[in-house]
Amino acid sequence: MRMLRSLALVLAGILAPAAWAANDPAGPAEAASAPAVSLSARKVYEQARSQLLQIRTVLKGRASQTSVGSGFIVSKEGHIVTNFHVVSEVALEPGTHDLVYVTADGREAPLTILMLDVLHDLALLKIAPSKDAPPHLDALGFRPANLTLAQGERMYSLGNPLDVGFAVIEGNYNGLVERSFYPQIFFSGSLSAGMSGGPALDQEGRVIGVNVARRVDGEQVSFLVPGAFAAALLERGRNAPPMKGPAHAEITRQLTEHQALLTERFVSQGWKTATHTRYKVPVPPDRFMRCWGSTEQSRTGGLDFERSDCVMDTRIFVGQYTTGAISVRHESYDGSKLGTLRFASRYSQSFRNESFRRLRGDQMTKPQCHENFVQREGLPLRAVVCLRAYKKLPQLYDVAVLVATLDQNQGGVQGRFDAQGFSFANAIKLSQHYLEGYGLHTP
Repeated sequence: MRMLRSLALVLAGILAPAAWAANDPAGPAEAASAPAVSLSARKVYEQARSQLLQIRTVLKGRASQTSVGSGFIVSKEGHIVTNFHVVSEVALEPGTHDLVYVTADGREAPLTILMLDVLHDLALLKIAPSKDAPPHLDALGFRPANLTLAQGERMYSLGNPLDVGFAVIEGNYNGLVERSFYPQIFFSGSLSAGMSGGPALDQEGRVIGVNVARRVDGEQVSFLVPGAFAAALLERGRNAPPMKGPAHAEITRQLTEHQALLTERFVSQGWKTATHTRYKVPVPPDRFMRCWGSTEQSRTGGLDFERSDCVMDTRIFVGQYTTGAISVRHESYDGSKLGTLRFASRYSQSFRNESFRRLRGDQMTKPQCHENFVQREGLPLRAVVCLRAYKKLPQLYDVAVLVATLDQNQGGVQGRFDAQGFSFANAIKLSQHYLEGYGLHTP
């Protein structure tokens, strides 16, 4: 068995999915730290218990489960909301996997997928007709949009953590996550693996959000998809037929919309000013990215450098990997302690060390690269642009642009721009935008 892979919204590798398979090593310790359940939590749980489900992905024709998550009933007709990453194996490999649900009282029946919202990590399911399907269903309602949440408002997250049984976790609403490309609720509660797709409720038992992820480097820092996106998905997919075949075409369609929006927002925001004393170096504003800086002074008379890394919190989970993100970084080198020849050797070696391989060969084509020397406002640049195509996401590419300034003998800047999951036209547009961010400051 294996852990369900990543989430749609991943924070630099430190955000963990709340779906689970048996080899998750971090799970049991986190379960032991769950807070005590209050009388309010008990009331909310008892009211929602009959609408709460465990969602299991099982090998077709066998009893073995490959992963588990949570979900909840949102209509009397048997519609169910969960996360896309909970059902991704079935969506992408329907020939080898099936979906079933298990209720709190142990009843089990098959499920079908009606619609996906990959950008918000949601899926709409429906109970498949069978002799085991329940004749009557109660549904959880969504909290009305005009009832805004207050900071600190009590919330209750429900799900089946670590496949040990249904549970309710108390926490608080702390607003939306800052600098997220798509809205996410900051929930100060302890989500555990296996709770993905479960509901987060207010004190009246109304759905506020859908469990989606947690930070593994913090305490009780968890995230929810706002309930409005789940309600919208229900309305769009209420009468949709079950999905047939692998979902790559639908995922590609949604990613194509995402990359168009991201390109427009990224280009329109421009670049920060005063990012280097000598050069104009492209560094994006901190609107939906976080930029971190560091510096390292050589203690042995070697190369001194400063570094800036800007990354998006939002990445789109598409099964075996994530995509749909942009990152920008640069390193500023001072080689005055090295001398011209040694600096040239180290500077050139650093440029050659960059890799353009992010995913496996069965997921992307080999990189196709083009190198050129260009001038930007009197600044000579060495630039390499590389493209790789996704094999199962037609017409989407990863692009990487590597740049080195060439106007000094003992100093310079090397920068890198990466964009994942973009059309060819937008990959070129973003590359051009990045190169145009370079220049020399006028005296």
